Amino acid sequence: MTRAARAESGFSLIELMVSTAVLLIVSSIVTSALLQMTNSQTTIWNRTEMHSGIRGATELLQQEVGQAGRVSTPNPVTLGAAVVAQVSCDQAAPLTNSVTVSVSSATGLWASAGPPASYELLTTLDGDNQETITLAAVATSPPTITACFTKAHPPGTVLLPMGGFATGIIPNTGVVNGSTDTLLKMYGDINGDGNMVYVEYTCDTVARNLYRNVMAFDAGSKPAVTNSQILLSNIIPNPGGTPCFTYQTSSVTVQGTLFTFVLDVAVTLTVETQQRDPVTKEFQTETKALLNVSPRNVFNAWMLASIGYSDRVQSTPATVTALLPEPVSP
Repeated sequence: MTRAARAESGFSLIELMVSTAVLLIVSSIVTSALLQMTNSQTTIWNRTEMHSGIRGATELLQQEVGQAGRVSTPNPVTLGAAVVAQVSCDQAAPLTNSVTVSVSSATGLWASAGPPASYELLTTLDGDNQETITLAAVATSPPTITACFTKAHPPGTVLLPMGGFATGIIPNTGVVNGSTDTLLKMYGDINGDGNMVYVEYTCDTVARNLYRNVMAFDAGSKPAVTNSQILLSNIIPNPGGTPCFTYQTSSVTVQGTLFTFVLDVAVTLTVETQQRDPVTKEFQTETKALLNVSPRNVFNAWMLASIGYSDRVQSTPATVTALLPEPVSP
């Protein structure tokens, strides 16, 4: 065979088979590496999504528990007319020697003769004449308040709600329809914007969801829990049967009424990934625990009540008491 013929003869069958085998081996190695990388990325993505979700939920819980019990109004409240001093006032019966006076705004104020009786406390910010008054009645149109004043106050005197709600975290004992191991109830200026709200967190391991139901503190009714209120999905029972919510409480008598203060809330949540791990073929799980989350406004009210300063302890608004029972199914 001439040199030109050998040059044009191409690869032999054996050479072609060896080349193909080498190509298949290299391709198999590359494909296996890509599959392992994909599985690894899926594992990382699953854990990242799970961790991000539970971290966001627990951070929100921590922030809102800390804010619970804060009392405020969305607008400044000032006297629209002068008031004269009365000889005596009775906080237990605030209509005694009371007067009705116009104010700049009555939005967010509350007073109810009951049952249960519930009166908001406001402090006048006018120097030496400062005093705490008990609202006997509130009207919004035109805005007026009815209260008893033991000191005289000029028009324009600022009225400010002081202290905090004793039951900003609804206790799990001593209250009808209170908080439970799976249902955390709280209220107050949770968002720090002057608007008081009522919030419920429902830990439902059967439906595998953590719900957050929020409404105005004086809402006429409580909406039922819906899927639009899901804060965290794929929650499962905690290891060892640990409750989702546990409470540290202390009881103090304030003006003849025994209040149970929730001083700390412990939150424990366990979630699992949306998808099975491609390597272990099992769902990955994570348990997040927040221990001793203190509702600082409730804690401050408890401290004041413990040393006898009862004029800073706000009682539970009647509208909040009405929101505690579960909605009746139609």
